[in-house]
Amino acid sequence: MVYVGIDLGGTNIAAGVVDDHGKLLNRVSCPTGVERGHEAVIADMAALALEAIEKSDYELSDLAAVGVGLPGIMDPNTGIVPFCTNLGWHQVPLVELMRRVVDKPIYGDNDATVAALAESVAGVTAGCANSVFLTLGTGLGGGIILNHKIYSGTHGVASELGHMIIVAGGELCSCGNRGCWERYASATALIRMSKEASAKYGGALADMNPDAITARTVEDAARAGDKAALEAFDQFTDYLALGIVSIINFLDPEVIAIGGGVSGAGDFLLDPVREKLKKYVFYKTMPYARVERAALGNDAGIIGAAMLGRM
Repeated sequence: MVYVGIDLGGTNIAAGVVDDHGKLLNRVSCPTGVERGHEAVIADMAALALEAIEKSDYELSDLAAVGVGLPGIMDPNTGIVPFCTNLGWHQVPLVELMRRVVDKPIYGDNDATVAALAESVAGVTAGCANSVFLTLGTGLGGGIILNHKIYSGTHGVASELGHMIIVAGGELCSCGNRGCWERYASATALIRMSKEASAKYGGALADMNPDAITARTVEDAARAGDKAALEAFDQFTDYLALGIVSIINFLDPEVIAIGGGVSGAGDFLLDPVREKLKKYVFYKTMPYARVERAALGNDAGIIGAAMLGRM
């Protein structure tokens, strides 16, 4: 049997056939077209699932289930997406609409959660019973795997790690609270910190159009020795380490995998985080979670969504 995974994003929908071992066999995609409304988007998702099967070496009868990773949550009991802010969805009956076209079991979960599942099946945390996945992009997403299974909490809303409050009364977050971790450990946060530092020190970033500064340009400037960029990176890795040590102290996972755009900095990002953890971790004489770069990249969303049907 095989599975189809669908990675639903605000710009594109990607789908693919995945085998029982988490190997992605093919990929198809189309624009999301959010403005068309949820029914049109879900119809395209169903059509992509069928297209992925048609373009594989398998038949529809070989398809065990379809999984969807979405930038929100889905109630597993009703198949309804109560809200999906980036898509403007509210109380959308995703499973009902999908099954009108694809009469197979349909599963859904948060996109960061399915990425965590993908890494635990076929990525850097494979073989680990307990792991945490963090994605550092515009915001900070998270996924938790406990005893080889997704942990989503009593009400299905666990692993919103980016909204742990780490600075009381801190930066205003899009969620309405202040001091959320993603306001200090995301691409958006790194860019903000670099602009604040360049206002003090000048340098390469100060000479750029502020709208052109990205996490990658900050990284490049830091690698080149720019004082403002180095200060921003130091501040950023400190906040990242502070959040990670809270996860370690609370959950004690085997590995914490870092994905998302900022993770492209590799060891330039992770080495200082690892060093800072030595200072912050509570049990300093005991082993604690390794911090590693996620392995699956853009494939994680499809693979993890597909693996929802294997659980």
